[in-house]
Amino acid sequence: MVVETQTQDQSMEEAEEIERNPDDIPNKEYGEFYKSLTNDWKDHLAVKYFSVEEQLEFRAILFVPRHAPFDLFENKRKKNNIKLHVRRVFIMDNCEELIPEYVNFVRGVVDSEDLPRNISQEILLQSKILKIIRKNLVKKCLERFTELAEDKESHKKFYEQFSKNIKLGIHEDSQNWKKLSELLRSYTSASGDEMVSLKDYCTRMKENEKNIYYITDKTKDQVANSAFVECLHKHGLEVIYVIEPIDEYCVQQLKEFEGKTLVSVTKEDLELPEDEEEKK
Repeated sequence: MVVETQTQDQSMEEAEEIERNPDDIPNKEYGEFYKSLTNDWKDHLAVKYFSVEEQLEFRAILFVPRHAPFDLFENKRKKNNIKLHVRRVFIMDNCEELIPEYVNFVRGVVDSEDLPRNISQEILLQSKILKIIRKNLVKKCLERFTELAEDKESHKKFYEQFSKNIKLGIHEDSQNWKKLSELLRSYTSASGDEMVSLKDYCTRMKENEKNIYYITDKTKDQVANSAFVECLHKHGLEVIYVIEPIDEYCVQQLKEFEGKTLVSVTKEDLELPEDEEEKK
């Protein structure tokens, strides 16, 4: 059963667009399709167009918006913005199981060859096919986010709008938290006004360092002036500033990065690494 209605012209346009070869679509047309799909007056930040033809067959166009919706984390918000088609026929636009909440800002269209057209929403939510589609959508979203991170300015725009989503994903997605952790950016005691990645932090670590140090507080200035940070600075150690409420949940889930343990500088009996000179 079709559980949502949509104008026939728009449904046909979406179906025709998703059938095309990605190499044949110029950037301008991607932009026009995004605006018709979302009613957003701004251009999208990034797009991922792909097809899967292994366990099942489906195509998808996913867009990363340039800005976050004002109601992104409100409970009443529609759970996702992915429209589901089956063999070019529109089925629904609010299938909650199609994509996890932390990537609910992604907009797009999915067209499946394997789902039956006359499927009820209740049966659809229990479908193994839907679970496979969901897994692939998350995988492709993370691929696109990682590609954005390769360009400093693009990732900065993305992170300003959707950093809370990335942190929520680390807290909730047990399968992909390691991949998501590579997208994190933070201020540190050595980064000045620039946010840096955990990988950047690790490249500056001394050979005898086994831990990644962090400190939690309400503002950047408060943590920067902390006696704990000053103590580690004297030892030549860098400290990550954890200054948003969601950051603490994120750190608790993260625990380690590339074999280095995340340790709070306010921990009792904190042991700092010593070089040969300090041991003498």
